[in-house]
Amino acid sequence: MSNYVLEMENIIKDFPGVRALNNVNFKVRKGEIHALVGENGAGKSTLMKVLSGVYPYGTYEGKILIDGKEQNFENIKDSEAAGIGIIYQELALVKEMNIAENIYLGSEFSTFGIINWDKAISKTTGLLNEVGLTENPYTKVVHLGIGKQQLVEIAKALSKNVNILIFDEPTAALNEDDSENLLHIIRKLKDQGISCIYISHKLKEVKEIADTITILRDGETIETYSNGENVTVDKIITGMVGRELTQLYPRKEHTAGEVVLEVKNWTVYNPEIPDKKIIDGVSFTAKKGEILGIAGLMGAGRTELMMSLFGAYGVKKLGEFYIDSEKADIKGPRDAIEKGFCYLSEDRKKNGLVLMMDIKENITLASLDKISNIRGINENEEIKITNHYVNALTIKTPSIEQKTKNLSGGNQQKVVISKWLMAAPKILILDEPTRGIDVGAKYEIYNIMNDLIDKGVSIIMISSELPEILGISDRILVMHEGKLTAELDWKEASQEKIMHFATGGR
Repeated sequence: MSNYVLEMENIIKDFPGVRALNNVNFKVRKGEIHALVGENGAGKSTLMKVLSGVYPYGTYEGKILIDGKEQNFENIKDSEAAGIGIIYQELALVKEMNIAENIYLGSEFSTFGIINWDKAISKTTGLLNEVGLTENPYTKVVHLGIGKQQLVEIAKALSKNVNILIFDEPTAALNEDDSENLLHIIRKLKDQGISCIYISHKLKEVKEIADTITILRDGETIETYSNGENVTVDKIITGMVGRELTQLYPRKEHTAGEVVLEVKNWTVYNPEIPDKKIIDGVSFTAKKGEILGIAGLMGAGRTELMMSLFGAYGVKKLGEFYIDSEKADIKGPRDAIEKGFCYLSEDRKKNGLVLMMDIKENITLASLDKISNIRGINENEEIKITNHYVNALTIKTPSIEQKTKNLSGGNQQKVVISKWLMAAPKILILDEPTRGIDVGAKYEIYNIMNDLIDKGVSIIMISSELPEILGISDRILVMHEGKLTAELDWKEASQEKIMHFATGGR
């Protein structure tokens, strides 16, 4: 019998105009945590979709063996029946259903069409205990935080008697405590003999939890390592990007110019709880030619602050702000864009892109007036401008008519950045600009930011990654519960200082 619970041999997967997987080999032992790493577009998600039956047998070449037996999955149900579960970065729960309903959705205990809810609740209680969740099975998922929703997804997978559980960027949207809890649960699953495939761009996390690490690059298997002291994060990065990155954060000395944004005593009330302040008396400035970082824990109000200034959040707002010394009267995003005030959302798929539109349509979407006249859109100009940004930002795509939903995360992010560059911003807000993208794409985005600063743009960057805040910002604002608790120069800042102020310290 094979030593491996899973063997994927010489997997080839083609899409129109591109080979996504080229003779990939991937093997997982029973009861191990096997990390799968690589840049966006390296083929990680495609390989897992082949494994989980999203891409059925016949649409790819190569073999899949479970416990030494070849498998020909026609759909997801087939892979689940073989003991494979997958938990995606974007959770697939029905928010208005309760926990028990979600766990057994599609697999209800029923006799003659009548669901046995007592059995479902009893089984759910046992599964919740297994993943360390104390919630009542009748609790609606909408009332759970993202960390607890992850645990419900794991419980749902365990209900199907999985032997192999795939985690796709499981901690991308989690805070530190929830991330640690999730890693603890994954270790418990390993102890129970469940094999875990762990996909993550957080390489320190990978080093901490993985037994084995496989690197993919450009659709090919580059190396598989047993995780040990001789395997460093730098070694993994070199394998991922094909070159050494001597500095993760390409810092440049920026000379800040005049103030372009001045915010005075800005207060925003919760749209759903009119008496509750989300932002409480915040005042700050942003200068031409600098990167202003905004740090804080989840729920500190960072996104709400910037979205309210941009005109996309809040009804009751007090205070005032100025762009180029002129009082800004911004009623919505269109007003903001016209004043050169642009916002890259933390959720690129929901708020940054129209996924069913192609690259050129997305890039020009916020600046149609620049390529239109009375007769409509000048398509030649649209193509010319799109090609310029695709080349300038090295967007990997077979065509500018490629649907953005088919691009990797890093390339999707570059399309959103291109859209705002075309809008010629004076002030560019970047909300979690590198979330869910790989180290190579991060490095390219930092260089783009530095180029914009050299051209006099003012960048405001919200980030939950403290090394990123420290590595790229010129000044750092720290928020706690809707208030500004500190302003630090990057030279005096440290992770300890930022956390002190982010937790309410003075």
